[in-house]
Amino acid sequence: MTKSARILALGGAHIDRRGQVSGAYVPAASNPGTMREDVGGGVFNALRTTVRRGVSASLLSVRGGDAAADTVSRAIADAGIADLSAVFLDRTTPSYTALIDREGELIVGFADMALYELAFPKQVRRSKVRELVAAHDAIFCDANLPSTALERLVALAAGRPVFAIAISPAKIVRLLPVLHGLALLFMNRREALALSGLEATASAQDVVTGLRQAGLRSGVVTAGDGPVLGFDEAAIFTIAPPPSRKVADVTGAGDALAGATVAALLHGMPLRAALREGVAAATLAIESADAIPDFTAARFAEALALVPEAQEVA
Repeated sequence: MTKSARILALGGAHIDRRGQVSGAYVPAASNPGTMREDVGGGVFNALRTTVRRGVSASLLSVRGGDAAADTVSRAIADAGIADLSAVFLDRTTPSYTALIDREGELIVGFADMALYELAFPKQVRRSKVRELVAAHDAIFCDANLPSTALERLVALAAGRPVFAIAISPAKIVRLLPVLHGLALLFMNRREALALSGLEATASAQDVVTGLRQAGLRSGVVTAGDGPVLGFDEAAIFTIAPPPSRKVADVTGAGDALAGATVAALLHGMPLRAALREGVAAATLAIESADAIPDFTAARFAEALALVPEAQEVA
């Protein structure tokens, strides 16, 4: 595909709160720290990076009729994304609250997302969604959609590439019925193990074998600051992330990786080259206090130059 490609995203766009402990984290105790509030959501976070990398995008999400909904609406508009979301005036806008330690690692996350469970299956059944899918070149979704909605969406895609984000070990299993229809699935190692049913000691090859046996043709598996694992029907490879000059917050790094990788694929790059761009975006996200890194083309090129070439997994 080319720069003119249009992508339709369906999934999370909600209030994202991040509390960071200022000292050593003490369980079951009051911990001093700071709280920040932004608009996040797996597919929305990723989509913002996709747009920054030159792709035209639309987003269909769901939100409530509260003040938080206005905040979400403004964030979508500010990102240059066409907002096709449904509003339920008698419901609360979904939210996600993360507690991270002073090094930026996640301690615990809390998801209040009942509206996604209720509304997405109904939204995907609307005739309007069929028309929207037909008007776009690719689909981007996350596992905030229940399985019934994901199955319907993949069927509507009718051969268009469908890219997906796992969200969590608990939610990735929702993608099991549609793995065969995905062009690429982004997940971390814990999510990959939950999907493949393997133990934590499984090798990279074992993980890929398990994912392939489950029906997935192509995937990306992140592992914190370890090498990013990529595979398609032909090969398995890894890309080592460059050392970060600083770690401000790891929140959103995986979403930035997914967004930049998808943009590169839509620009016609092969997976290996596209994933290098994803790793560059993730590096910029880790170094930023914001979930979505703000970068210029020159800054992105600088980060990309530090990303090594892909290495084959023997």
